[in-house]
Amino acid sequence: VQLQASGGGLVQAGGSLRLSCAASGRTFSSDAMGWFRQAPGKEREFVAAVSWSGGTIYQTDTVRGRFTISKDNAKNTVYLQMNSLKPEDTAAYYCAASVRVVGSKNPRDYDYWGQGTLVTVSS
Repeated sequence: VQLQASGGGLVQAGGSLRLSCAASGRTFSSDAMGWFRQAPGKEREFVAAVSWSGGTIYQTDTVRGRFTISKDNAKNTVYLQMNSLKPEDTAAYYCAASVRVVGSKNPRDYDYWGQGTLVTVSS
């Protein structure tokens, strides 16, 4: 079972990036998916989550209106479209899947994790 995150990079403030998380080894169509991020020296924090159907979305207030999470079950992939990026968005971004809980902000509720993809936003 593997989650492969990609799409990170260096971008100027105000720019956009699209992160992808491709799942392999099992079907994640019935799982809730989430994105977390971790800046150096800080705890991992919740960014956004989406229900198994893609119909229900949860977001932290700091990204609402700027980031959009979506899920393509046919491709076994979850996306995070990030617009109007700010320097404070700089972090390693991790995707995760939960077979138990929908929309949780607690990393412990997620069963599978991808490796981080680094997002750096310059001012």
